[in-house]
Amino acid sequence: MAKDNVPFHAVMFPSSLLASNQGHTLVSHIMATEYLNYEDGKFSKSRGIGVFGNDAQDTGIPADVWRFYLASARPEGQDSSFSWNDLAARNNSELLNNLGNFVNRALVFCEKNFNSVIPQMSLTKDDYILLALVNREIKGYIHSLEKAKLRDGIRHILSVSRHGNQFMQSTQPWVLLKGSAEDKVRAATIIGLSCNLACLLATLLFPYMPATARNLYEQLNVKSGRLNHENPSVTLLLQAGHKIAKPVPLFTKIEQTRIDELKKKYCGTQESSTSAPQGTLDVNALNEAIKVQGEKVRALKASKVEKAVWQPEVNILLDLKKKLAEAEAKEKNGEVGSVKTEGVKGDPAAVKELEDQIAKQGEKVRVLKAAGDASVWKPEVETLLSLKKKLTELTGVPAPAPASGKSKKKK
Repeated sequence: MAKDNVPFHAVMFPSSLLASNQGHTLVSHIMATEYLNYEDGKFSKSRGIGVFGNDAQDTGIPADVWRFYLASARPEGQDSSFSWNDLAARNNSELLNNLGNFVNRALVFCEKNFNSVIPQMSLTKDDYILLALVNREIKGYIHSLEKAKLRDGIRHILSVSRHGNQFMQSTQPWVLLKGSAEDKVRAATIIGLSCNLACLLATLLFPYMPATARNLYEQLNVKSGRLNHENPSVTLLLQAGHKIAKPVPLFTKIEQTRIDELKKKYCGTQESSTSAPQGTLDVNALNEAIKVQGEKVRALKASKVEKAVWQPEVNILLDLKKKLAEAEAKEKNGEVGSVKTEGVKGDPAAVKELEDQIAKQGEKVRVLKAAGDASVWKPEVETLLSLKKKLTELTGVPAPAPASGKSKKKK
C-alpha cells in the first residue's frame, strides 16, 4: 500500500477491531511504499498523464520487463519516478547486456563446444571463490524478500549475473578450448559452472519475471530450479551429462526512437490544457480563444471529473478574459488593440535549447544514479545545476530546487 494508507491500516482499523473485542487477527506487518511519480510530474488517469495497465500492454514491451522495471524503481525508502529513458536503460544494460548476455554466452558455448551436454567439472580455488560470492548474494536475496525489499532482491540477482560475466571474461574459456588438454578441462569446468549459475538465476528471477524464468528453464531443459531458504547456498543444479535445449536470447533492445514515441504518446493533456495562446493577441483573437476555452471548461464540468482537472482550465479562462479587458481598454484609448501574454524574458530559442539540455542532463543523472556510483553521477549533477542556473538567469524564473532524496525526520 502507499504511505497515505498506513495510518488507517496501522491505527484506525486495528482500533476498531480491538473495540469490537471479537477475537479478530490484528495486523503484525505492514508493507508500504512512498509515491511513484511519472517523469517530472504525477500520474493522472483523468488527464492521460502516465502509463497504466492497458497502456503498458499496448506498448509491446514484454510484461516481464515491466515487472522488472517497476520492482527496480519501487519507492521503498523514498519517492521515486517512472522514467521512459530509465526503463530503456535498465532493459538494455541490466537485462540485455548483463543478465541476458551472461546466460546466452554460457548456453551457446555449451551447445557449440560440448554438443549441448553439461561437461565434467573439476573445481579450483577460483571456482570456490566465485561460489562464495554467489552464496553471499543468495543470502542477501532471501533476506531482502523476507523484508519485502524487492529492489534489493533485484540488486542481488544482477550481482550474481555480474559475477558470472566477470568470471567468464577473466577465465576466457574460448581461449582455453584452443589450448592443451588441461586447458580444455578447465574450459569445461568454466562452462559447466556458468550453466549452473544460469539455472540458479532462473530460480531467483521467478518471483519477478516468471515468463522469462520459464523460458530459461526450457532452454536448460529442466522443469524448475530449487533453493533451500534454510540453507541458502548454491548447489549443482545441472549434473554432468545433462543435455540442454536450444539457447535463444532472453531480451531485446528497446530503441530510443520507440521510447521517444511512447513519451510523446503518454504525456497526457497537460500541454493542451495550458494552451492559453502565447505571443501578441488582438481583441478578435482573444474573443475566439475565450470561446474555445469556455467550451472546454463546460465539457469538463459536464463530464463530472474532479475539480483538480477543471480548475486549471477555469483559471486559464479567467486570465484570457482579463487580457481581453486590457485589450479593449487599449483600443478605447486609441492604442494598438493588442496585449502580450505573459512569458519568459530572453530569447525564446535560447530558452528552449536550455530546457532541452536540462531534460537530457536530468535523464542522464537518473540513469547514472540508478547505477549507484557517486563518483560518476555527482559531476553530472553539478552540470545539471549549472544548466538550471543559466536558465534562471535567462528567464528570471527560479528553477525548482533539486530533491535531496532524504526525508526530514519530525521531532
